[in-house]
Order: sequence, then C-alpha cells, then structure tokens
Amino acid sequence: MAETLYIRLGSQAEDEISWLIFSSAEQEIIASGVLNHAEQLTQLTEKAAQRTVQVFVPGCDISLKQLTVPTKSSRAMRSAVPFMLEDDLAQDVEELFFAFANLSDDDAGNNCFVAIVAHQQLETWLGWLAAANIHTKHMQVDVLAMPLITEQWTAIALGSSATAQVIVRQGVWQGFTLEAEAWQFAVQQLFGTKTEEQQDDTEQAEHSHQSITAYSALPHSETLTIERAEEELPLALLAQHCHNTKFNLLQGSYQVKEQHTKAFSHWLWVAGIAACALLLNVGYKSAQLWQLTAQQQQVESQIIARYKKTFPKAKRVRIGTVKSQLKREIAQLGGGADTEGFLAMLAKVQPAFAKVPELTPESLKFDGKRQELRLQAVASDYAHFERFQNVLDAANLSVKQGAQNSQGEQISGSFSIRSNNNISASKTKTKGRS
Repeated sequence: MAETLYIRLGSQAEDEISWLIFSSAEQEIIASGVLNHAEQLTQLTEKAAQRTVQVFVPGCDISLKQLTVPTKSSRAMRSAVPFMLEDDLAQDVEELFFAFANLSDDDAGNNCFVAIVAHQQLETWLGWLAAANIHTKHMQVDVLAMPLITEQWTAIALGSSATAQVIVRQGVWQGFTLEAEAWQFAVQQLFGTKTEEQQDDTEQAEHSHQSITAYSALPHSETLTIERAEEELPLALLAQHCHNTKFNLLQGSYQVKEQHTKAFSHWLWVAGIAACALLLNVGYKSAQLWQLTAQQQQVESQIIARYKKTFPKAKRVRIGTVKSQLKREIAQLGGGADTEGFLAMLAKVQPAFAKVPELTPESLKFDGKRQELRLQAVASDYAHFERFQNVLDAANLSVKQGAQNSQGEQISGSFSIRSNNNISASKTKTKGRS
C-alpha cells in the first residue's frame, strides 16, 4: 500500500501543525492529527521513516507572481525576474528565493510563474524538519494544492477557532492564506464598496460578486456567493488535489539530494563489494588468459622452430597443420612394410641412453634404405662409449663405432646401429638373387 505523510507547517514555531497519513491506493485516510508547535514534530519521525513525506507551507508567507518576460530562454528569464519585480517587493532580492513553475502560458500572455519566499523563512521550515529527522523532497504552497475550478474560487478553513486560517485558491497561479479573523476585511479590500454608478450598471454589479466553493463553513459576505461542497478534512482535500499542480518549492540550491534508508545503504555497500570482487575476478582471469595466450604463442613458435630444425627442407609450416605434416614425415622415416623403420629402431636404442646417461646424443640420422641409425654423441670419458656399445650389443643390435675425437673436456664419437634382424633379412635376399 502506497502511503504518504502530509504535513502542513505554520509560519512561526508556536503555530499549530496539521498532519495526515493518506493511502493513494485505497483513497482513504489512515491517521491524522494536530501538533501544538514545531518542537512536537519529533512525534512524526517514526511515521515519516517508512513513508513518502509531502510538506505544505502557508500561502501567507509566499508571494505568487505571474508576468510576461520577453525571452524564451529559461536561464535568461530566471536572471531577469528578480530585477523586474524589485520595486514591488518589500525585501531586497538578495534576501528572497525565487522558485519557478513550469506552466503553460495563460490567456493574458504570461509566460513566467514564480513563487517568492524569504530565505530565512524557508530555512526555518527546513530546520524544523531536520531537527525532527524528517526527510522530504517536495514542498508546496498550500493554496496551489487546493482544487482548481474554472471561474470559481475554492476555500477551506484550517485550524482551531482561535488560530484558524482560510486557504483560498483564485486561479491556476493565484491564491492567498489569511487569518479567519481577517476574512471580512480581506473580502472588503478585494471587492471594495460599490459606488452608485456601479450599482446602476448591471454588468458591473454582476462582476462585483465572486462565486466561491467552500469545503468548510466560511463567514457570510454580501460580495461573495458561497457554494457549500461536501465538507472535507483540510489536509485530506490538499492530499487529493496537490498533484494536479506540478510545482516544488525545493529547487535550485534547496533541492534535496536522494536519501537512502539504512537497509538500502547496507545493500548498496554489499553491491559495491560484489562489483569490486567481480572486477577483480575478471581482471585476474583476463591476466591469466593473457598469460596463457602468450605462453601458447611461445609454444607454437617453439614447435614451428623445432619442426623446421628437424625437417630443414620444409618451406612453410602452419601450427594448424603441423600435426599432419609430422605424421607424413614420420611415415616417410618409417620405411617400407618389410623393415622395422626409424621409430622401431629408436625404441630399441632408447634403453641404452637410460643406462648410460653420461652419453648425450647430438644428432640422429636414419638411412631408410640401409635401415641404419647413425648417431653422433658426446661424453666425458671413452668408457661411456664402450658401455653404450655393450648395452646395444646386448639388445641384439649391430653396432659400429666411428672415429672418436677429444674436444677439450668432452669426447665426440659416432655410432652406426643396425638391427641383427635386418642384417639377416638382407643376407637372405642376397642369396636368393645369386
């Protein structure tokens, strides 16, 4: 249920303050009451905590002006208006705050609608609310919250008999609020006393009477035609019609920043921490991805370089096809179906390297026709070459050692290795030919 707390402040701290809680969804009053003075606003603090707060201020403290300014620029208009009205104001313009309404031009050609209030008075109202820890983003003149009826005034009395006030709306941007005791005097000043010439003029006499719709009892006046409407609570009437006039006194330097509840602030912190954690995680993952990409590129470069070194005749090597190229090269190294091939030979030689780790191979070449593996290796001692050959002999391999040369602290030597099976097969083929 959408509930709003409406508060109507007084001009002075000792004035009565009316309040009402209204449900816009159900269109009904939840609670209402009157505070004796501004210090009792703390009684509304808890009620305001979980509700939207709408504040009304007395029209007697606000001057509503409508005028024609020869410019379409909103900025130029706001700069010019204080000086255009300077002679009509009782205070220096520096002491006054000018709040502008965004209304359409009226029939008289007025394009500027402004509400004028003393800075001191506006700051007093805001100070009362702040002291009671009541937050509001919207403050409106009470007369502008009254019902608007074409060619009629609307009025309602508010407050106890001793301090009652009458709120009157005269038009779209016209109205006044005054003490009930001054009602008769104000009406007389507004309409004056008819002269004999005016009494003889029927049209002028009709104009001297003003029709007014009253939502509460008003003092009788000969110059007013009072039409009684269904009686309403003053703040209930304002609550139902205040949204028809789009105007907020809290603008410019008095515009209120967004206020958040403690729960919202808590979740805001949680969301902030979660966002930071997400950013850190994304940053960490991005750094990992960048590092892995760099490593992948490095490995791919090493594969291509190693492939070109192993197969120097290869002109163009792509990482996507290197696997198939390698299989093709290995197939070529493997020889025919009647031979053991390079890989089989390498598998027989590998255990010898494991048993003689002191001997390090430098190059390997395989002669497919002779089925012979030629090995160039280095070691720190001649004995390692002998051990290596003995291991190969034990593996049923035919080994021929080449020349061995001393190169400083290392000895370089070569081996020609063939499988005894291949030698037997070769001899058999030779006998068959003869």
